[in-house]
Amino acid sequence: MSGSEVAARQCVVGAMEGRVDEIADRWVQLQARWAAPSTGIRESELREEADALVAAVATGLESPLPVEQIVASHVDLNRTVTELSLRRARSGESPTATSLAVLALKEALLEAVQESTQDSGKLFSAALLINQLMDAAGALSFDTYVEGREEIIHRQSRQLLELSTPVVRLWGKVLGVPLIGTLDTARTQVVMDNPLQAIQDQESTVAIIDITGVPTVDTAVAQHLMQTVQAVRLMGADCVISGIRPPIAQTIAQLGIDLSTIMTRATLADALSEAVELTAGSLPPSDAPVAR
Repeated sequence: MSGSEVAARQCVVGAMEGRVDEIADRWVQLQARWAAPSTGIRESELREEADALVAAVATGLESPLPVEQIVASHVDLNRTVTELSLRRARSGESPTATSLAVLALKEALLEAVQESTQDSGKLFSAALLINQLMDAAGALSFDTYVEGREEIIHRQSRQLLELSTPVVRLWGKVLGVPLIGTLDTARTQVVMDNPLQAIQDQESTVAIIDITGVPTVDTAVAQHLMQTVQAVRLMGADCVISGIRPPIAQTIAQLGIDLSTIMTRATLADALSEAVELTAGSLPPSDAPVAR
């Protein structure tokens, strides 16, 4: 660490000494001017963030780490910036507003330094130091926000897939998996996972996969369905595919896909009748929903 950097750090730390609360208050005010939160973040929450970040900046500057490594390597500062960004990502704040909010701390720190010294040389060195430190914090907040939003979007997409692929108990130990819409790789994986888990949880012996609402079946979709049937059989249950309409039957025949080893029925009603026979006509429990 060079002598000029040491002097600049001492200048900034000295300006912050005993004024952490004041700097935090000023940062909260500046955020309203730089990037007013659009998602209803309460002032008390902003103040908690401000207290934590300003304190982390102070301890980071007091550490022996070079200024270019403080944000990345100082545990407390890195965690504080990361948590701030993730919290705002979850609340729906934009990545630009989040990084601008972090960068707004620059002005609060510079004002504190200006009030502590009139030496132009010290002011210049301190300004360079503050810019370098807070630019790194702003970049970290932006990257963290983007990663956090991608995780949230992925989780929500998974939840939507699961909601769009329900597993319903139709009769006794008979499960129904009604499919509607296009089947892509991600969704067909859910189609495989959900019935298998339900078979295990409910000790079902027959699973009906109804594709009445699937507009087209290509080679990939057919392969996924065959894999699902095989997986269901490995669980000790039978599988019936229903809803194979004439256009889909023609497409499957033209593609040369062999479904001869898979039990298929034209309608869900036919499949349910077959399932009842497979389960020896056992009556459903009184609390079990029955297809109508």
